[in-house]
Amino acid sequence: MHILLAAATTFEIQPTIGGGWSQVLITGVGGVATTWSLMRQIGIHRPDLIVQAGIGGCFTDAKPGTVFAIREDELADLGVWENESFRTLSDLGLADVNRLPNPYHDLLAFTGLPEASALTINEITTDPRRISWYRQNRDAVVESMEGGPLHYVCLRENIPFLQLRSISNAVGVRDKTKWDIRLAITRLNEQLTRILHRLSSADPSLLTPLK
Repeated sequence: MHILLAAATTFEIQPTIGGGWSQVLITGVGGVATTWSLMRQIGIHRPDLIVQAGIGGCFTDAKPGTVFAIREDELADLGVWENESFRTLSDLGLADVNRLPNPYHDLLAFTGLPEASALTINEITTDPRRISWYRQNRDAVVESMEGGPLHYVCLRENIPFLQLRSISNAVGVRDKTKWDIRLAITRLNEQLTRILHRLSSADPSLLTPLK
């Protein structure tokens, strides 16, 4: 199985890179860089599976270091804020790209991790009004800046994928004294290494999407 391991930054997956995994793609931070990097790499060498790993913020009370397999992501800032509410491109009738599920249910279950929904936002959310709106109107646990593009590209290209996110902080005021990035990265790479080892001998039927 040809697996492409992708991350926004090197430091998020450095412990796993040191384990000798053959193909690693550092996409850069944010949706634009992630989309371009993934499409370029797919054009050079199309993988059987893409695993994206990284840290992220949390909308719930999940503890730092909790690692989730993301079952659905959303391009949550693609639309318009209007009258204290947000309308997506789907709401506006322009495109159906906001909700991006992972249809590889067996693959998600194979990770043995708790599953969660996520939002992809191209800025770190600190505004209390927006945070409150997301919590009230979206069933999301995790916030990242790159997950949605992974889902979008892989769904369009029919490539199986996994997104793994480790919680580093609560979504809110950007106070890094309350973040635990070291723990988040340690736990992320423990789970990532375990999953990659298991995938190296896994049944290819795992890569069959739910119809």
